[in-house]
Amino acid sequence: MTTMAAATLLRATPHFSGLATGRTFLLQGLLRPLKTPALPLLCRGLAVEAKKTYVRDKPHVNVGTIGHVDHGKTTLTAAITKILAEGGGAKFKKYEEIDNAPEERARGITINAAHVEYSTAARHYAHTDCPGHADYVKNMITGTAPLDGCILVVAANDGPMPQTREHLLLARQIGVEHVVVYVNKADAVQDSEMVELVELEIRELLTEFGYKGEATPVIVGSALCALEGRDPELGLKSVQKLLDAVDTYIPVPTRDLEKPFLLPVEGVFSVPGRGTVVTGTLERGILKKGDECELLGHSKNIRTVVTGIEMFHKNLERAEAGDNLGALVRGLKREDLRRGLVMVKPGSIKPHQKVEAQVYILSKEEGGRHKPFVSHFMPIMFSLTWDMACRVILPPEKVERGCLSLLANRRGMAHGLRGGSPHPACPKLKQLAMPGEDLKFNLILRQPMILEKGQRFTLRDGNRTIGTGLVTDTLAMTEEEKNIKWG
Repeated sequence: MTTMAAATLLRATPHFSGLATGRTFLLQGLLRPLKTPALPLLCRGLAVEAKKTYVRDKPHVNVGTIGHVDHGKTTLTAAITKILAEGGGAKFKKYEEIDNAPEERARGITINAAHVEYSTAARHYAHTDCPGHADYVKNMITGTAPLDGCILVVAANDGPMPQTREHLLLARQIGVEHVVVYVNKADAVQDSEMVELVELEIRELLTEFGYKGEATPVIVGSALCALEGRDPELGLKSVQKLLDAVDTYIPVPTRDLEKPFLLPVEGVFSVPGRGTVVTGTLERGILKKGDECELLGHSKNIRTVVTGIEMFHKNLERAEAGDNLGALVRGLKREDLRRGLVMVKPGSIKPHQKVEAQVYILSKEEGGRHKPFVSHFMPIMFSLTWDMACRVILPPEKVERGCLSLLANRRGMAHGLRGGSPHPACPKLKQLAMPGEDLKFNLILRQPMILEKGQRFTLRDGNRTIGTGLVTDTLAMTEEEKNIKWG
C-alpha cells in the first residue's frame, strides 16, 4: 500500500479521519510500516486534522431528507452544503461525494443513508440523506430512526408519489413529529397553478398522516439551480428560506442524558493501524473515552472498551444523546461486528425474544396488505438499526372478532352468519388480523434483540410496510415457544 493510498483510505472512513493518542497519531501508526517515504505536507495536513476537537457551542439537531426516488434529495443536500460553505458553515459536498458507492453512481440513486454536517447561525446539524427507492426502504428506516425532524422533498413536476407516502408514514411512526417541505424542480414547471396544486396536495397528505398540514412550512425552489448558481430566486434564496424554516419550525429536542448510554450500530469500519470503529447516533446517555461497553444482539454478547470517539472527523471526549458519532473499540475485528448490534453500558439492558405490542395494521389504501393475516404469520420487524424475522401470535379473542369481521365483509353470506354472530357449526375458525385494525398481540423474534417498553418498530412483508407499533411489555418465552422451528 502506498502512502497516498493509505491516506485516501483513512480519509474515506466515516467519522474517523485520525485519532490523537498519548504519544502518537493514528496517521503515524498507519504510515510507519510503509516503505514509501511519507510526504511532509500530507503528514502535516492530516496531523492538523487529527487534532481538531468538536466544540459544542450550538444546539445539535439531527435532520434528514426523505421522499420519493429521484425527487432531488441528494441534490438538495449538496446544495445546502454549497451555500453554507460560502459562509464557513459547512464543507461543500458534491453530489457524487454523497452518493459515493459504485452501485449508487452506476444507478444514479441513493442506496445507503449518507451523513453530512453543517451549521447555520443558530444550530449545528447532522444531516442524513435517506434513500428513496422502494428497494432500499430498509436503509431508509435506519436513516430516519434517530432524526429530530425531516425535510420532505417533493418534485413539482410529479407531486406526491408512492414513496412520499411511505416515507411520511414511516417517519411518523418512528416518532419524527416535525416536517418541513421543499417543493423541488420548480424550474421544470412553467405553470404556477400546478405548483400550487402540488402544495395543496402535500398539505392534505401531511394532515392525513397526523402532521399539521396547514402550519407546515412549504418552500418552493430548485436544488439544481442552487447547486449550479443560477436563478437566485428558485435557487439560492429558496435554500436559505428552507434553512430558516428548519431553524424555526423544528424544535431543539430534549435529550435524555441521565439514563445509561445506548448506541444502535449503523455501520462498522476498519481503520488501518488502529482498529475497528462502530458508527451510529447515540440514543440516550453520555459516552466517554475509556468507558466499558457491551455489544448485544444477533446472538452476540461482546464486551470491550471505547478507546476514542469522533463526530464528523473531530475528536470528542464526551458524546451526548443525539450525537452522530464513530467509536473506536478495543480488540475487535470488523468481522466480529455488524449493523444492528446495540452498544450499551454493561448490565444496563438485555435482549428479549418475545414482546407484547400495540400495532396498527395498515389498510390497503395506505399501502398495506389487501388481506388479513393469521397467527404465526412471519413479517420482518425493523427497530433501531436492526431487522429480524418474527412470528405474530394473535390473542384468543381474535378468533371470534376475526371471523365476524371477515364474514361481515362478505355481507353475511358465509358460514351462516345471521344478525352479527357466527353459526355454531362454523368450521375451523382462524384468528385474523384485518387491514386497518389497531390491536394488541405478541411477537416472537427469531433471535433475541434489544427491545424495551416504549420502543417503536415497523413490520414489513416483502417490499410492503404492513404495520407499525410500540412495545408495551417484554415477555418470557414458554418452553413450547423456545422449540419453534423457523425453517
